[in-house]
Amino acid sequence: MTSLHLILWIASGIVLQVAIYLGVGFWRHWQEYQALRGRAVEFNLPVKATSPTAESDLAKAPWPGFRTFRVERKVTEDVAQSVCSFYLLPEDGQALPRFLPGQFLTFRLDLPTTAGTEQIIRCYSLSDAPRPDSYRVSIKRILPPAGNQLPAGRSSNFFHDQVGVGSLLQVRAPAGHFHIDRSDAPVVLIGGGIGITPMLSMLNWCVVEQPGREVWLFYGVRDGSELVMRAHLAALADAHPNFHLFFCFSQPLPEEVVGRDYHHSGRIDLALLRLKLALKPYHFYICGPAPLMESLVPALGDWGVPDAHIHFEAFGPASVLRKQAETSAAAMPPNAAEDGDIVVTFAKSGKQFPWQPTAGSLLAFAEANGIPVDSGCRAGGCGTCQTTIRAGEVAYRQPPDYDPEPGTCLLCVCTPKTSVTLEV
Repeated sequence: MTSLHLILWIASGIVLQVAIYLGVGFWRHWQEYQALRGRAVEFNLPVKATSPTAESDLAKAPWPGFRTFRVERKVTEDVAQSVCSFYLLPEDGQALPRFLPGQFLTFRLDLPTTAGTEQIIRCYSLSDAPRPDSYRVSIKRILPPAGNQLPAGRSSNFFHDQVGVGSLLQVRAPAGHFHIDRSDAPVVLIGGGIGITPMLSMLNWCVVEQPGREVWLFYGVRDGSELVMRAHLAALADAHPNFHLFFCFSQPLPEEVVGRDYHHSGRIDLALLRLKLALKPYHFYICGPAPLMESLVPALGDWGVPDAHIHFEAFGPASVLRKQAETSAAAMPPNAAEDGDIVVTFAKSGKQFPWQPTAGSLLAFAEANGIPVDSGCRAGGCGTCQTTIRAGEVAYRQPPDYDPEPGTCLLCVCTPKTSVTLEV
């Protein structure tokens, strides 16, 4: 055998070994991929699309105005029977746009009254990962406090009592700036009460699209009867080693045992997060009632979490200020509003009133002065109170989820910056 033949044999052996190595690696990755698909089906999660076409992407563009959806299923999600999920199919059978996990739907509801019907607008977070054929919202029944005659919870009670399988609903396309990013940075999801709904959407998306991403979920309720989709969350935690689940009970029942029924006794606070989380560049996504938001958002800033890593959606987002905003507000000198120099003019009625900062928002100020304004979510999400500004300027303490058209404002989350004339 010549030297040339020997070299060729050695080279052939090396090529064969490399081919075997690459083939084994590909087979292992394929097995892992198939296992993940199997888990997605097992937990009723959407399977990641492989190669969407440009034509299908165009078919899934957000629709203008409202679109008719039919309720396919209605499922009670907690022991207390206060949270119900509604599975929605488009009545026209056309494809749906892939929303961003954490966004919401806006509903136009016709509520029965003694005089006929009244139309109201409400927003509810999507509670599942994007699917091509359906949406899901999970709605908690809100009961007014004892002795309170205000119509609290009108829409949630309407959903629970009047909306059933086969009901038709008018729905605006998914919207909202509160949604998870697509990086591989570790993420901490914090949901208080029904604030768990956008977290479910983010979590279900992550375990399918980014199974290697580190995800923590801190879920706070009073006791186990209020936990939503407990079995589903526990199954995901068992199946995905990168997902860490913490149930936090502020008032656990006598029969509930820490370590067995829940993980932490007390509310979600900075002390708990510092105890459980390593020093990593986490992104925090937070949604819940006002006390949780008002305490935790500033606390994270004090802990040194960058402002760009703190994302939140409150029930009334204008009530939660970031530390930077608080500092800026404190540094500002007294303005004309405090001196009573700002005047709000309502053009249609021709009425003028000196602005009162204690009103909180221009919507509340208009209502307090007998000026009727159509409104919905009252939190800058639905756009119902969008109003043309004829003259002057307004200010937002935080950007609203709904993007108002140029020359307009959302009365529910803004205040006058100068004397202003509004088209209402």
